[in-house]
Amino acid sequence: MMKRWWMVWLIPLWLSAGFLTAKEAFKPSVTLENGRFHVQIDVAEHIHLSKESLRFDAKPKEKVKLLPYTLPAPQKDEFGDEVYTGRFEVDVPFKVLDPQTEKVTFLLSYQGCSDNGVCYPPVTKRYTFSLPALKPDTAPLMKPTWQASASKSAKPTATTASSQKAQHQSLSEEASVASILANKSFGAVLLTFFGFGLLMALTPCVFPMIPILSSIIVAQGKGMTAGRGFFLSLVYVLAMALTYTVAGVLAGLFGANIQAAMQNPWVIGAFAGLFVALAFSMFGFYELQLPASWQSKLSRTSDEAGKKGGVAGVAVMGFLSALIVGPCVAPPLAGALMYIGQTGDALLGGLALFVMSLGMGAPLLLVGTGAGRFMPKPGGWMSAVSRVFGVVMLAVAVWMLSRILPDGVTMGLWALLAIVSAVYMGALEPLAKGSGWPALFKGLGVALLLYGAMLLVGAFSGATNPLSPLEGLRGNGTSAVLSNRPLFTRVSASALMDRIKTANRPVIVDFRADWCVSCKELEETTFKDPAVRRALQNYTLYQVDVTDNTPAQKVLMRQLGIYGPPAILFFEKGKELRAKRIIGYKSPRAFVALLQS
Repeated sequence: MMKRWWMVWLIPLWLSAGFLTAKEAFKPSVTLENGRFHVQIDVAEHIHLSKESLRFDAKPKEKVKLLPYTLPAPQKDEFGDEVYTGRFEVDVPFKVLDPQTEKVTFLLSYQGCSDNGVCYPPVTKRYTFSLPALKPDTAPLMKPTWQASASKSAKPTATTASSQKAQHQSLSEEASVASILANKSFGAVLLTFFGFGLLMALTPCVFPMIPILSSIIVAQGKGMTAGRGFFLSLVYVLAMALTYTVAGVLAGLFGANIQAAMQNPWVIGAFAGLFVALAFSMFGFYELQLPASWQSKLSRTSDEAGKKGGVAGVAVMGFLSALIVGPCVAPPLAGALMYIGQTGDALLGGLALFVMSLGMGAPLLLVGTGAGRFMPKPGGWMSAVSRVFGVVMLAVAVWMLSRILPDGVTMGLWALLAIVSAVYMGALEPLAKGSGWPALFKGLGVALLLYGAMLLVGAFSGATNPLSPLEGLRGNGTSAVLSNRPLFTRVSASALMDRIKTANRPVIVDFRADWCVSCKELEETTFKDPAVRRALQNYTLYQVDVTDNTPAQKVLMRQLGIYGPPAILFFEKGKELRAKRIIGYKSPRAFVALLQS
């Protein structure tokens, strides 16, 4: 915008020629609705509003604080500047710091230019509102509705508990989480985010970390105790939490999702290869350890765990697990990133992310301590346990490779793992006389062999879900074909906004990626549910695949305020219905309920 300021001197000539004045070109208004400033600027034809020039403020600063908000996606003009045309609207929530505050003033600053390149001078308008006295426990986003025009105060209107509840529900999930950071006390924020972490520990993004940590502890061998198991688990969790925190703060400040950048085939392939190497080590084919020279140096500076390189290895696995294994975006994570990005408060946002990661890792501490406590003594049992966790390592490797390999190949790998494991369990060996454990293991081996055979059949029949390997054969294939028929039309990141503007029905956009665990959960359960498919018949459905994390995809996600998949956005008449935005996994029932609300 600054590159065209030299044209301001043309304004007198421009106005004398009959062009629009600033008052005619921009018609702003601000209302106070449900505890939010609703800003609207009607921009005249052939005029555009500069995004860079928009400034919002509230006074008195010691009594009123603006909360995080998200601007709508702008357009690009011929100079590459981000601008708005037509009608610009945004909701700016706020918090009253002093319950006795009687008046609040909202300051709106803006500036724009004509399509001919002549720019108007900056404009700042003040809007004053009268507030009733608020009780100290009044929620900042649940106040009555007031309206005002510039330089005039309006009387408040009454509201009911039901309208307050409806207003609270009008916030999207991540916006509600972001408001927690802005509204609650420091201790309450940390406690709340620890609870969010405990809930996120139940998601598929954290499950793979359980066998990873268990296998690491089992691989330590003899001398393992509950205390040492807890210590190694703590190292793993702290490394994971620090990685999540740093990656999250960077994503919030700069919009650069490090986790997404790590989801390329080479990185995933290398990580899967590491698990395969660890698995064969646990099978006894070879022993993995640091070179003798490294171990001697570590022995002089580290404790007993460090002598074996255990602490460093566990920390590295925690670091890699956070970046590669679980790159899921859930409402708590998205809310914290939104807060960091819009306020620049990396300290509080980063601490919230760190505490949330500790909550995610709390179950891992229990698993690690239990693995150390109940570790069998050296002997035959030790070898059997090591082989079991070797199979677990191979399963993690296949799960990792499923992000970059075709579904048929992945099904084949699962079949191979199940069949070979069944053979090792004696499924094809004659049962010795007597009963007991050998008979049990043989029975489990036979069941695993049959399951492997079904997986192999599924690989050739077009099945994609290892938990439902014969879906392609069910009902002569009719129901499977219907449930597997793509719901969404794939569009490129650059073409999405044009498609939304020209759609004649409400639009739903699904952002997904091959490496996103929750995305696959949505596709295998929610989007295949018959009730969901019926409910989506009245919508135009688009899907943006951000697997490659290209520059165009990054720009689009940054404009829409998306930090990673899965994200489902709703649009009507070209405008996003932000309150309906879905971040993370939604069950079929919850998804249908949202569509019907």
